Amino acid sequence: MIRGLRIIAENKVGVLRDLTRIIADEGGNIQYAQSFPIRFGEHSGKALVYFEIEDGNFEQMLEKIKKLEFVLEVEEEKPFEQVYGKRVIILGGGALVSQVAIGAISEADRHNLRGERISVDTMPIVGEEEIAEAVKAVARLHRAEVLVLAGGLMGGKIAEEVKKLRRRGIRVISLNMFGSVPDVSDVVISDPVMAGTIAVMHISDRAKFDLEKVKGRRV
Repeated sequence: MIRGLRIIAENKVGVLRDLTRIIADEGGNIQYAQSFPIRFGEHSGKALVYFEIEDGNFEQMLEKIKKLEFVLEVEEEKPFEQVYGKRVIILGGGALVSQVAIGAISEADRHNLRGERISVDTMPIVGEEEIAEAVKAVARLHRAEVLVLAGGLMGGKIAEEVKKLRRRGIRVISLNMFGSVPDVSDVVISDPVMAGTIAVMHISDRAKFDLEKVKGRRV
């Protein structure tokens, strides 16, 4: 079982080292970690550290971490998988991104009302370099499982990053557009609302749809 651990600590050198040492000493396997400076509120300037930990003596970790002099708060949290769930990422031109989002959000709403957890991330963005960098970064996004590219023309460096992303196991849906991106995507869909709907259906545990069965198709 994976358990989440949120820590507010002093923002200084050695904090992560000491925290991870305790987790390792108690037999915990860190499945996910993030750390960033807090910018607003009562703890502005401090660091928020969050771990998702599998196995080990969690209660003992908690007690040891509470005793560290640089720790201000420690609290167990639900893992992100249970809160936000799997993620659909939508990138591209603003108007088309919004249409894809309509389909994805409407479909996710149906599944989430039945107990699933699926979230939708969108970013309107233009320019070959900018979109290529955004596609590349999807591989670093926690729980991202499918990417939808929405635009009128995409190719070159974007297509190369799409190939790499697919090799890492993330499915890519492309709208029907000019350029080479449709040729290297898993499936090409003309209707942006349908593209968003299909993206959610693919990652849902309950929907009976699999992109593998339509890979290479244009619809």
